[in-house]
Amino acid sequence: MIKSEKEWFASWFDSPFYHILYKDRDYTEAQQFMDNLTNYLNIPEGGKILDLACGKGRHSIYLNTLGYNVTGVDLSANSITHAKQFENETLKFNVHDMSKPYKEQFDAVFNLFTSFGYFDKEEDNLNTIKAIKAELNETGFGVIDFMNSEYVIDNLVAEDVKTVEGIAFTQKRSVVDGYIIKDISFTAEGKDYNFQERVRGFTLADFEALFEQAGVYLLDVFGDFKLNPFHAKQSERLIMIFK
Repeated sequence: MIKSEKEWFASWFDSPFYHILYKDRDYTEAQQFMDNLTNYLNIPEGGKILDLACGKGRHSIYLNTLGYNVTGVDLSANSITHAKQFENETLKFNVHDMSKPYKEQFDAVFNLFTSFGYFDKEEDNLNTIKAIKAELNETGFGVIDFMNSEYVIDNLVAEDVKTVEGIAFTQKRSVVDGYIIKDISFTAEGKDYNFQERVRGFTLADFEALFEQAGVYLLDVFGDFKLNPFHAKQSERLIMIFK
């Protein structure tokens, strides 16, 4: 069984199998979310956006087509190498640890698609909020798009099998010590693999406590990509706007 000893996200997100498993993500929905979000925030034309934990850059690339100056950063060197083929004068990608402040300031900093709560060190969650604060200019907005942990836990599917490109991914889900865990096992190219996704099940109250410690102010909370109101038991997303 092949299992990395690195922090789980550093190995899994750099694996080609991660992108195979999640290849069917809804790009149309993601683009509509970016339309709704940038319109709501009224980001100026040509405004600067930092896409934290950008992966292969799907949000960054689309935001750039809307006329924004976008920087996408991610810890995964493989993802950034892939994304760099799309670079232009107003679209850049770099390897960066989001728990540390980036070298520039922006009109908006986006942390999308539950790209938070992965850290082994608890303080790095707070450090990420502090880093976002440092990355915002005087009129800038921070955005964290997180799963609604309460809804996810209430609707958790304990086990299923998803077959993509001939690979049968067995996914087992559990909640342990405040973390929502997905164990992923599969066989590919004659080898057995086992990866684990482990995300802290932050609630709105947890984020509010982090925001207070970081000295940022929560302005709005939405429950889906259409920016409808947040309901703890019904909403699939927890989308927070702060500064």
